[in-house]
Amino acid sequence: MRWSLDALTEALEPVQGRLLLADDADRTELFVEGVSIDSRDVAAGDLFVPIVAERDGHDFIASAIAAGAVAFLVQANLSVNAVDVHDPDRSPIPAIEVSDTGEALLELGRAARRRLDATVVGITGSVGKTSVKDLLSAIGAAHSVTHASRASFNNELGVPLTLLSAPEDAGLVIVEMGARNVGHIELLCSVAAPDVGVVTAVAAVHTQIFGSIEQVALAKGELIESLAADGAAVLNADDPLVAAMARRSGTERVITFGRSTGDVRYGEVHTGLDLHPAFTLQTPVGSSRIRLGVAGAHMADNAAAAAAAAIAAGIPMSAIVEGLTSPIMSPHRMEILTTESGATVINDSYNANPTSMRAAMTALLAVPAQRRIAVLGVMAELGPREVDDHRSIADEMCDAGVEVVAVAAPLYGEGVEHVADIAGAERMVGELAQNDAVLVKGSRVAGLDVLALRLVAAERSR
Repeated sequence: MRWSLDALTEALEPVQGRLLLADDADRTELFVEGVSIDSRDVAAGDLFVPIVAERDGHDFIASAIAAGAVAFLVQANLSVNAVDVHDPDRSPIPAIEVSDTGEALLELGRAARRRLDATVVGITGSVGKTSVKDLLSAIGAAHSVTHASRASFNNELGVPLTLLSAPEDAGLVIVEMGARNVGHIELLCSVAAPDVGVVTAVAAVHTQIFGSIEQVALAKGELIESLAADGAAVLNADDPLVAAMARRSGTERVITFGRSTGDVRYGEVHTGLDLHPAFTLQTPVGSSRIRLGVAGAHMADNAAAAAAAAIAAGIPMSAIVEGLTSPIMSPHRMEILTTESGATVINDSYNANPTSMRAAMTALLAVPAQRRIAVLGVMAELGPREVDDHRSIADEMCDAGVEVVAVAAPLYGEGVEHVADIAGAERMVGELAQNDAVLVKGSRVAGLDVLALRLVAAERSR
């Protein structure tokens, strides 16, 4: 999305935006082609927004300019001399002074949203939101120019960056929304102004922060409350806390999804040796037999949510079928890897909570194998239930005949193998054979994403 200096300054008026270091030629000839908050990711033509957090982004302005930034923001209350920060081989770099760079990024996101002539879909939920985003993105791409959040750009930094990086001819923009507490999604909706709101599920996730599942539902429902009268709410008919959000919506257009109930529903799910689910998808715009292009029986529910959102956005059934058949998913989510010996490694290491753990265990048990191993990291931010939740997962897996290896996660309790680090887990798993299957899963803080790759690489090095 291209911006002139004057357009940027105007967009930043709510945060006292004031243009520095720009003569008349700069104002008419210089354009910003993108926005970055990380000097390592700056591309030529970017505006650099230095965020003040654990590290002060102002310390990296010079690096951003060296990487090709053509303008930058500066926070007025900090001792940064914008006039002195420039590349000596170039003309002085224009800067825009603002009262707060974080708030400025939100304002730029709002300005970008106003420029978009696209259907904007907001997605939230305790589980599944990134998978639904990926599936909906594939569906959208089969119909029109589609843009979606990168990785998990789902907070007050990622949401405006998603909007700012959207092509101006996009027909569909998909914004993932996470929540740290009540009020957070309301803030994100004030930026993204979604036309369609999707809530995947409400579960006892991050209860260390929220305190109760009811508070989680309150926070997630802010997406539905934000919808305009002509918007559409897409809700999980099988989750009572989500289905009840219909009463919080200002729109009468509600599309539900579920396994056997809802406007969009799917029947019995069958998985093949590759764990890809097959099912019949029934919708108000047609029905079709689907063989989903991603592993895991639980992904059928995410596919139904994505299909419901697509219908709300006016996308035809043909594109829904095409997109669900061959999506490109975010990394470390139900990736099925095969070692040279023929062992199966399920890399679902991006995140973990009791709901997703059980879904991943179902996938592991569906693999034809004589030996099944689950290498588990901690499930973070579970609050008062963390001991019970960890031990329940360990007990369920052990009862199912799964060997459990806990990595720096004593909460899984007795009856499992405990190791201190990834190297210890690799030694405990040992040499894998053709009839072995390994699940690697934990919250992001566990850092298990490298283990799955190491297990496969170890086979190749033998």
